[in-house]
Amino acid sequence: MRLNILPIREIAGQSIEFDYTLDLSALELYGERPLGHPVRVYGCAQNRADMFELHLTVDYSVGTRCARCLKTITQAEGLVIKKPMADSVENLDDENSDEIILLENGCVDLDELVTEAIILDAQMSYLCHDDCRGLCPLCGCDLNENSCSCETSEPDERLEVLRRFLE
Repeated sequence: MRLNILPIREIAGQSIEFDYTLDLSALELYGERPLGHPVRVYGCAQNRADMFELHLTVDYSVGTRCARCLKTITQAEGLVIKKPMADSVENLDDENSDEIILLENGCVDLDELVTEAIILDAQMSYLCHDDCRGLCPLCGCDLNENSCSCETSEPDERLEVLRRFLE
């Protein structure tokens, strides 16, 4: 969605509200397509006396597998973005210039901004719960549901030096 802020350009204090859904089901993150449900994007663009500000909230859910036990999970996520917008930036070397959203003919591409924010916020792995015990490395039993009867193997002799170092 391209948001046109030209209608509020001359009127300080005015704002334009938006609320829509974005389909990012084709977006690939770490070899998966975890965004099977529509992404909700809502917020407003405000004219603050010759400075424009974008307030954007993104609600979405990630459908993936637990990194330890491989159960299918769905985790709710959210982002809040608040950034200034301008037609141009005078000093591109300024350290804050990368935080400013540059308008193209008075418009900002919200879809591109949201997609970039989700990619940057994406976790490499998700857990079904913080204390997930995972799978037994020998028999593959889900240790959250059952305890397996596998014998604990002898520690790797090559790591014995590290164990002594920690003592």
